[in-house]
Amino acid sequence: MSEKQTTLKGSASFSGKGLHTGVFVNLSINPAPAGHGFKFRRIDLDGQPVVDAVAENVSFTQRGTVLTDNSGAKISTIEHLMSALRACGVDNCRIDLDGPEVPILDGSAKYFYEAIRKVGTEEQDAEREYFVVRHKMVYEDAEKGIKIIALPDEGFAAQVNIAFDGSAHLANQYALIESLDEYESVYNCRTFVFLHEVQFLLKNGLIKGGDLENAIVIADNELTQAELDELAAMLGKPSVTIHKSGVLNNIDLQYSNEPARHKLLDLVGDLALVGRPIKGRIIATRSGHGSNTEFARMMRKELRRQALRPDAPQYDPMTPPVYDINDIKRFLPHRYPFLLVDKIIAKDEKSIVGLKNISGNEPFFEGHFPDEPVLPGVLLVEAMAQVGGILVLSQIEDASRYSTYFLKLDNIKFRKKVVPGDTVLFKLEFLSEIRRGMADMRGVAFVGDTVVAEGEFVAQIIKNK
Repeated sequence: MSEKQTTLKGSASFSGKGLHTGVFVNLSINPAPAGHGFKFRRIDLDGQPVVDAVAENVSFTQRGTVLTDNSGAKISTIEHLMSALRACGVDNCRIDLDGPEVPILDGSAKYFYEAIRKVGTEEQDAEREYFVVRHKMVYEDAEKGIKIIALPDEGFAAQVNIAFDGSAHLANQYALIESLDEYESVYNCRTFVFLHEVQFLLKNGLIKGGDLENAIVIADNELTQAELDELAAMLGKPSVTIHKSGVLNNIDLQYSNEPARHKLLDLVGDLALVGRPIKGRIIATRSGHGSNTEFARMMRKELRRQALRPDAPQYDPMTPPVYDINDIKRFLPHRYPFLLVDKIIAKDEKSIVGLKNISGNEPFFEGHFPDEPVLPGVLLVEAMAQVGGILVLSQIEDASRYSTYFLKLDNIKFRKKVVPGDTVLFKLEFLSEIRRGMADMRGVAFVGDTVVAEGEFVAQIIKNK
């Protein structure tokens, strides 16, 4: 069943400081038309430049994800907002802000998520498009121990594993959601930072909007009371303490693995830069914004590659065929050694998918070629034509009384050789309705995800004598 794209029913507004700049920013999330995607608009700059929230526009990933367009317009720390938008099922919105950074609020996605849910979403008159993980994808930085894997799955699931060497409190944690329906187990989990990082950042005039209410500070080294007092002064607090859990503030962790859950929240937000919701299972180890956004770039590249070629049909050998070989013989007059379709695995009114298993015992391999057996290209075209003939004849009552004769072949292209052991899938689609006994079709042959041949066919339906 197809799904429709969605946008917000109204607008949601927020105000607050940016974590790194300390600049007070007003931000609003607004409805947008179908196909718009996520876009940020800097309403404080001349011309109000619009920046697409896609992986290609990521310019910086240290302690947050930063977008920059060709004009130099910049939007920082977008990941929590993007995470909430994706979790709420929003496809299209325009985000207006009057400063360089998305407000950090409480350091999680909680307030964004709750506000979007309160405003609600509405369907639009356009089909939702997914990035579907069709094969294993891997990003790895062996030096840093970072690895992200995407595996095929019916929906979206994600697991994050974190480990920080030398940290007694974050030596090993993981978090998992089996679908975005479980997002509320991570949506309120706050960002975290190590104490030694805070000291460095504060002394260098960074994290100007940070405080103990919007970040979990992990104490990874011992401090004297004098050092604690100095830190309290830098944070503008009367005092700070270190809890037994290793957290340097006066609030308790919401979960023992809250840092890992926050990393999962970040992962959802960074992967929203793919520009489409994902159908796949993501397993991330020691990931951060840099690796997350690089993985999003990989997925964007795969999308562009898929756009240049048709999607390969999916074949499950355990699924019963639409037509088996005996059914095929009732449609086609061909017999050994020229019946080149083993079964039909999918069919509707406009398209069909047929299959041929290529055995090393095929008679033509004796001469084509003995030392390097290759399926003749003309037989690939013939097999496509036979599958197309079944599509045509399946539209006709009493099909056994008719045959199809191909009158014209156009734009035939061979992309890769087919050899013994290959399973070839042939997908044929009507280019127009059958008129006056004439059928116009396009066919593509695949081995796995690879196109091996393609072409266009015109066939005439003739009653048998």
